[in-house]
Amino acid sequence: MSFELCNNNKVYLYGKIVSEPEYSHEIYGEKFYDINLEVQRLSEQSDIIPVTISERLLDKETMKPNCFVALRGQFRSYNKLTNGHSKLMLTVFVREVCEQNLSLSGNVVEIVGYVCKNPIFRTTPFKREICDVLLAVNRAYNKSDYLPCIAWGRNARFVSELEVGQKVFMTGRIQSREYQKKIDDMRVETRTAFEVSISQISTEDNVEKVLFETNQQTIAYKGI
Repeated sequence: MSFELCNNNKVYLYGKIVSEPEYSHEIYGEKFYDINLEVQRLSEQSDIIPVTISERLLDKETMKPNCFVALRGQFRSYNKLTNGHSKLMLTVFVREVCEQNLSLSGNVVEIVGYVCKNPIFRTTPFKREICDVLLAVNRAYNKSDYLPCIAWGRNARFVSELEVGQKVFMTGRIQSREYQKKIDDMRVETRTAFEVSISQISTEDNVEKVLFETNQQTIAYKGI
């Protein structure tokens, strides 16, 4: 993978493993497993983030439920066929198990991508401004990851004016949230959605000039 493609999608996570490793798939004889990582927010809430990791990085002694781990990787998407329908799945693909970085929050994502759908701007009943946007992020072998993002307040107004195809530089965190999905007149399912909560977004040409706030500290965009 080229240097540019490695650096347009970067994630750092530090959290507690809350599930047993579950076999996901195998590529060229290398097995991959899924685990869930609980990452604390600055508030008392936490996010449960799906992680995919190679057997070569999966240490059974240090990576089991209730163990804390720091990871670096990429936020990726793939389509899963369920009941004849294609569903967008999201996971953090681990590239490295690392030491905890005390200068970072436990949940940092940096993305360079392209707007691939018109942003959706809305206002909550409490007059809070929100904007959803889907970004396409290039990956090796002519693949792309499609990452749902959400912005608030001034960022929401900025995002609402972005055009399809526009290149953006964004920093934030991965968040999980539960929602209710009506299946039919008798059934309602509780499901979990994953998205990037935007802390700062820019359309400047020089990505290294972008700064963002994480854990009340200002960190250079290239700092992960």
